[in-house]
Amino acid sequence: MTVIVRDLAPEVRADFEGFARVRHLALPFFLVTPDSLAHDLAHTRPEAHYRPLVAEMDGEVIGTAQVGLVHDSPEPGLGYVNVYVHPGRTRRGAGSLLVRAAEQHLADRGATKLFAWVLDEPGNRAFAERHGYRESRSAHFLRLDLAGGGLPPLRPLPPGVELRTGADFAADPRPLFELDSETMSDEPSDIAYEFTDYGAWLTETWQHPLFSPELTSVAVADGRPAAFSMARTDGGTRYGTVMTGTARAFRGRGLAKLAKNDSLHRARAAGLTEAFTGNDTGNGPMIAINKWFGYEICATEVRYVREFS
Repeated sequence: MTVIVRDLAPEVRADFEGFARVRHLALPFFLVTPDSLAHDLAHTRPEAHYRPLVAEMDGEVIGTAQVGLVHDSPEPGLGYVNVYVHPGRTRRGAGSLLVRAAEQHLADRGATKLFAWVLDEPGNRAFAERHGYRESRSAHFLRLDLAGGGLPPLRPLPPGVELRTGADFAADPRPLFELDSETMSDEPSDIAYEFTDYGAWLTETWQHPLFSPELTSVAVADGRPAAFSMARTDGGTRYGTVMTGTARAFRGRGLAKLAKNDSLHRARAAGLTEAFTGNDTGNGPMIAINKWFGYEICATEVRYVREFS
């Protein structure tokens, strides 16, 4: 039962299915499908040197790694390696082989600092530390039962505010890109991003197969998007919020909460039963908003960092 590590084969559908299955089993709070993985591989910028890896044993994909450079950061030499192994196939060496291959790939392309997300469990933490990684910041996954839980009621809109969907911006989504860029730059993170490439945003966000413009809600004030809640779905019953935020000039008016409540109500009406989101543990205001909706923390990830000499 030899474990081998290789590149995900872009022409082999079973590879994408195996990759998605492992990710779902190891990280059930994060939406991923074979089609979303194929889209990421086909459309990630060349300068990211994105390289998805699989660990295979007896023809079965038992481990995965998403590996690349953080090309949109002003700081050079940053890379990421996120490794997940099938929970029922651990202790076979797949994780260590994936880390070794990922680190070599990134070192060959000039990476000097690597970031990895690790579920906050003793075995996972020990694995990261054995490989030379040190603990950094953390983030929560949160879950809301849309089918059984009660959502806060929809409230009257403040004067001068209207709610639209992402689909209303299909002809020209640039205003949503500008809002996404502004809110993303204020997100707590140990990596600085320069989120300025509209073409890349169209491909990687707006045209992503999981993105749902119909369930994305936008609060419009003074004639422009002031706050939004951007939604994804997996084609089944699962819904995820990938960004909720407010433009700086409109903060403190409850517009993000208004937009997210609208999106959640429409998701439930569309038959979706589970809602997921994620928050940096230092993002107290957004955690408070999500708890107000009824979200509960279901897992925590810790960011680990390794610096090369």
